[in-house]
Amino acid sequence: MTIKIDPSGLKQTKWHEYALRFAIGGVITVIAGMIARKWGPGIGGLFLAFPAIFPASATLIEKHERQKKQEKGLHGEERGTDAAAIDALGAAMGSLGLMAFGGICWWLIPRYPAPLALGAGSVAWLLVSFSVWTIRQRRRRLF
Repeated sequence: MTIKIDPSGLKQTKWHEYALRFAIGGVITVIAGMIARKWGPGIGGLFLAFPAIFPASATLIEKHERQKKQEKGLHGEERGTDAAAIDALGAAMGSLGLMAFGGICWWLIPRYPAPLALGAGSVAWLLVSFSVWTIRQRRRRLF
């Protein structure tokens, strides 16, 4: 599988679907802020790291894939569920990179200038995310 950009997907999404994603992300951000106010920014930040857009995007991906199949006269339930599952796998792999970024920044920011710590965290994110993706690709070829 090659990673590619498909701008035609932008035409499939309606304005109200973008609004839904924005609203869900905003609600999750507000909840993270309330948690931070009650239990501190360290705990609140963990909830802010929740991929706020994922719940909305997973349902929209499932819906779009199902509609594509139904337009061709086929049942698209399984295809839609599979597409949402693949999106969830990608979000989980990306979350590992975000954990590496957060861990490196948490450890380095008290000791070094913020730009250096953020740069190191970004490099960690890139390395972990790419490594997890590469492992997944190689494992997939074995089976």
